Amino acid sequence: MAVQVLRRVFTVDEYHRMAEAHIFGEDDRVELIEGEIVQMTPVGSRHAACVKRLIRLLDRGAGERAIVGAQDPIRLGTHSEPQPDLALLRPRADFYASAHPGPDDVILVIEVAETSAEYDRGIKVPLYGQAGIPEAWLVDLAGDCVEVFRTPAPQGYREVQRVQRGQSLSPQVFPDVEFTVDGVIG
Repeated sequence: MAVQVLRRVFTVDEYHRMAEAHIFGEDDRVELIEGEIVQMTPVGSRHAACVKRLIRLLDRGAGERAIVGAQDPIRLGTHSEPQPDLALLRPRADFYASAHPGPDDVILVIEVAETSAEYDRGIKVPLYGQAGIPEAWLVDLAGDCVEVFRTPAPQGYREVQRVQRGQSLSPQVFPDVEFTVDGVIG
């Protein structure tokens, strides 16, 4: 007899109701990706330091032109609500108190990967492109580089650039704000 495996696909609303019902603990690191509840990898000290550096760099560079969100949810539709390491958001008076930002609110999304680069590159970054987020960065700590993804498309992003140590990069929307890869990675 063949065993049939059934998978349950959750909506963002169901995911929120589970959180409200305390199905997830306060310290559970989970996110909803294409209807599946995915446990996020633990954050190592190098990863955490990189996120802190990026918060400082983005906040100083963008100033009042954007809001820097750190490890906050972004609603990408009915079945996905990832929690990227950082997001540069369009300014809003309520700082998104009324609802999590959606793709139209996001200027730049950044994933920092110490051990999860393959997953982020293959699953999360294409999701951001499919949702229409104009730019995504993957800070690959193991690879000592930043991968820049631009021009969103139904399959992900059309443009990919690998920026190495010794080189600089800027958010597409703020070309006047320049970071070195060394300053980002540390």
